[in-house]
Amino acid sequence: MLEQFFFNLWQIFLDLSPSLLLGLAIAGLLYAYLPTNFIHNGISQPNLSSVWKAALFGVPMPLCSCGVLPTALALRNEGASKGATVAFLISTPQTGVDSILVSASLLGLPFAIFKVIAAFVTGLLGGILVNKFTLHVEHSVPIISRNAVIETHYQRLRRAWRYALFDLLGAIDLWILGGILAAALITTLLPPDYFANQAWSQGGLGMLAVLLISIPLYVCTTGSIPIAASLIAAGMPTGTALVFLMAGPATNLATIGGVYRVLGAQVLVIYLSIVISMSILFGLGFDFVLSKTVPITMQHGHTPSLIAMISTVFIVGILLFLEGRRLQQRFSNQANLSMSNLSMSNLSRSNLSIKVVGMSCNHCTNRVQATLESFEAVESAIPDLATGIVQIQGENLDPQSLIQAVEQVGYKASL
Repeated sequence: MLEQFFFNLWQIFLDLSPSLLLGLAIAGLLYAYLPTNFIHNGISQPNLSSVWKAALFGVPMPLCSCGVLPTALALRNEGASKGATVAFLISTPQTGVDSILVSASLLGLPFAIFKVIAAFVTGLLGGILVNKFTLHVEHSVPIISRNAVIETHYQRLRRAWRYALFDLLGAIDLWILGGILAAALITTLLPPDYFANQAWSQGGLGMLAVLLISIPLYVCTTGSIPIAASLIAAGMPTGTALVFLMAGPATNLATIGGVYRVLGAQVLVIYLSIVISMSILFGLGFDFVLSKTVPITMQHGHTPSLIAMISTVFIVGILLFLEGRRLQQRFSNQANLSMSNLSMSNLSRSNLSIKVVGMSCNHCTNRVQATLESFEAVESAIPDLATGIVQIQGENLDPQSLIQAVEQVGYKASL
């Protein structure tokens, strides 16, 4: 059985790696070459144009479930309407150029296209309803003068490379690895017809069961695709797997809390209602129209291509490098914190610790660190992802201002 597990693990890596690499490359190029105000412009008014633009921009954006929340709240703070914010918040985590290509590779092109359409329509409908049933309040957005920085193509490509591998993949690598391991385990342990013989997993009952599990949990869309593929191979209806891939990435406790704090209870009710109802509707629709288009097995007997082999070796190498880099940073942060505490004992400076709830990846810690270090009084901010504690050093620190700044980017903070 152990030999079969590693065989399945290798096969999943071979299937996933080429499309994942291509998706990361496209995501990096989008990040490096799109103007910084490309999304921000044109989505401030509570009308259909703002909503569909936000949903359309959100579909290809390679942001994970935790990364989309601070981005959406930043759009709101810069003047986006509530409807546009919700449309972006719903459509973005369900898809992305990386997950679209991985979906096409593991689940077939019809499934990937259907999933993109479902994400766009769900985001569009959610934004329209929010604009219709909530009061629009104009934002007073400060006008900020930005000096354009002219970059060479080499500088842009270097920035694209760093973003794709360190910011994007570095934020979701553990979730992707966990998804691949879970998929290999499911494929090894469950026979091909297991779920087909389980009454609870079929039809609407199975979809409701998946919803109850996926809504409160953090699920990375790219990392969850191998799990969905393995469940389908074990006999789960394709529509039920689609519900998992729609509702899981679009909802989790951190997102629910952030929507409630920033947009209010009424928007939260609309947001959850749309995600739940539309995921079930699209799941039933896919089962009715296109269920036969999805591969029914994850076992492959063909000889892998050279591109698949090279891509897999590269992805595995990068995953190992990122984990080693993460461990090195953790030890370095602990050493720096000890040195800072030692020096602070002899200086008239403040040393403050705050508890931040909602950080689930390196993207989150980087966001919190950048937010806190933007204060002139803050000398350094060192977040610990494992504990949620952020150690802050500086002069004349104002705890309430720091906490408020962290909460404005989508996290919950306290002393």
